Amino acid sequence: MAIILISWGLAFFEYCFQVPANRIGYKENGGPFSLIELKVLQEVVHLCIFVVFTLFAFKREQFTYNHFISFALLVTAVYFAYKK
Repeated sequence: MAIILISWGLAFFEYCFQVPANRIGYKENGGPFSLIELKVLQEVVHLCIFVVFTLFAFKREQFTYNHFISFALLVTAVYFAYKK
């Protein structure tokens, strides 16, 4: 039960930052980003945080060569999403 409450607590904490950030960052609300740019950036940030958490919390997980390539491709996706 404690694990469930901790995981929902983390999700709630993330949601409390995500919603205002998307609202502030959206072009129609005065921000610099389109909805697609916000979503691509949001996914990359989530995955980066997840990898860091996984490597610290689950010591037996390893970051391998194919993981590095997939993250490089995600960074490339961010580049193309923001390219004008």
